[in-house]
Amino acid sequence: MSFLFGGGGATSNPVAQSEVVQSATTEIEMITDLFSKLVDSCHKKCIEKSYRDIDLTKAEGVCLDRCVGKYFETSKLVTEKLQKLQQQPQ
Repeated sequence: MSFLFGGGGATSNPVAQSEVVQSATTEIEMITDLFSKLVDSCHKKCIEKSYRDIDLTKAEGVCLDRCVGKYFETSKLVTEKLQKLQQQPQ
């Protein structure tokens, strides 16, 4: 459940507001971490260490596009698997 952009609902309870703020902060940290790992991983795989051109080459662009797509697809599958495991009775 996303608490950002109104997904958590409005509330006047200070304890509930604190929980929403904490959840939103955690979610932002997770997204930032995911983006940082994505950039690092795909940069290492797709961009040459010695920059020869100002712009990305076509091959680098294609590699980055595929890398980002695979990274998000993998992240989605892992998240779904973890959610299923959490929902199973212990």
